[in-house]
Amino acid sequence: MDGTIAGLLLALILPSHNLKQKCSFSWEAKASFLRLHKTQQLANLLFSLKTKAMATKAIFVPILTLFSLFFSLTNSIDFDYPAIFNFGDSNSDTGEFAAGLGLLMELPNGQTYFKTPSGRFCDGRLIIDFVMDAMDKPFLNAYLDSIGLPNFRRGCNFASAGSTILPASPTSVSPFSFGLQVAQFLRFKARALELLAQNKKLKRYLPAEDNFEKALYMFDIGQNDLAGAFYSKSLDQILGSIPTILGEFENGIKKLYDQGARYFWVHNTGPLGCLAQNIARFGTDQSKLDELGCVSSHNQAARLFNLQLHALCKKLQGQYMDANVTYIDIFTLKSNLIANYSLYGFEQPIMTCCGYGGPPLNYDSRISCGQTKILNGTLVTAKGCPDSTEHVSWDGIHYTEAANQYVSSQILTGKFSDPPFSDEMPFLLKLKFQK
Repeated sequence: MDGTIAGLLLALILPSHNLKQKCSFSWEAKASFLRLHKTQQLANLLFSLKTKAMATKAIFVPILTLFSLFFSLTNSIDFDYPAIFNFGDSNSDTGEFAAGLGLLMELPNGQTYFKTPSGRFCDGRLIIDFVMDAMDKPFLNAYLDSIGLPNFRRGCNFASAGSTILPASPTSVSPFSFGLQVAQFLRFKARALELLAQNKKLKRYLPAEDNFEKALYMFDIGQNDLAGAFYSKSLDQILGSIPTILGEFENGIKKLYDQGARYFWVHNTGPLGCLAQNIARFGTDQSKLDELGCVSSHNQAARLFNLQLHALCKKLQGQYMDANVTYIDIFTLKSNLIANYSLYGFEQPIMTCCGYGGPPLNYDSRISCGQTKILNGTLVTAKGCPDSTEHVSWDGIHYTEAANQYVSSQILTGKFSDPPFSDEMPFLLKLKFQK
């Protein structure tokens, strides 16, 4: 192995200065390089460099991801979806809620990557943005965002912050429940096909008819059904409501299947009890917290929800034999990140980056990230922290771009899905996870 190759590997693996560069390594260069040099000699060098990196206490995220990508890419196949349609809540909302309700978001939201608010409740990119990038697709436009000449040829995002699986009520944060998002998709498809029949030139902006069947349908929703219920229901009542919630989810999946959808990608819900919002409201009694400082009841509800969601995905796979249903274990990935945050270069697993109130949570439910309000007779602002890459939590409800990047890198190993795809790697990766 010549010095140039070894130098590139060292540049890709080792941080140049300090831990704060954990988000700056070039994934695109790494993926391209691995595709060109899939040899035993490279594997031997990687193991050697790993040992050296550990000896110098280098950060582990690039190393672990590099190894997982190397061994996955050696068996990779071309698995290209022509379009992606996403349904969910704020975890994957790329501007739907802001456009639909006329919300003017403020900095520091969007400051890390977009340099301006992008409709995302984050300092930068979300998990879905990294996944789209991995599949060499543009970021998804929100269905309701008509400004900026949106292009829907590669798909559309119906996810909206605050959304639930169950139908919205008059007091719901968002009117765009899962059923309504599915209805929006049905209208989108019908209208797109109508316009394409009238003018073939519109194929530059809209999905082709057969792409609706070949598309990937992604889902990340259910968090708000559980978290919101704790304000008015007991734990037993919430646990008892899970079958009803998932029944509504199943109905939506069936409607999409009847419309030709065949590829389903389902995220389970994360550790709700580890969100500063829930700790501030329900974790004042230390006996209600677990060893990580998270609210036990919320995580118990999330675990049962995920258990039943997993069973539903199995049922759907058996029921729809010509479909592919992939279940992604987000709960395990995020829980591992919070439990072992220092191993991945983070300094704060729970305290928010953008908030008000200071340690231990830096969260106040009366004021949102970027807002300025009078609280207790004083004008205050919920400001962003100096370095968001040190924090897992962005605003007490959502994760930072750095945390989303870590979770995405683990999703793409294929080891946290059922069925796993690590041996097939259904993405010809052209990763661009750099600023």
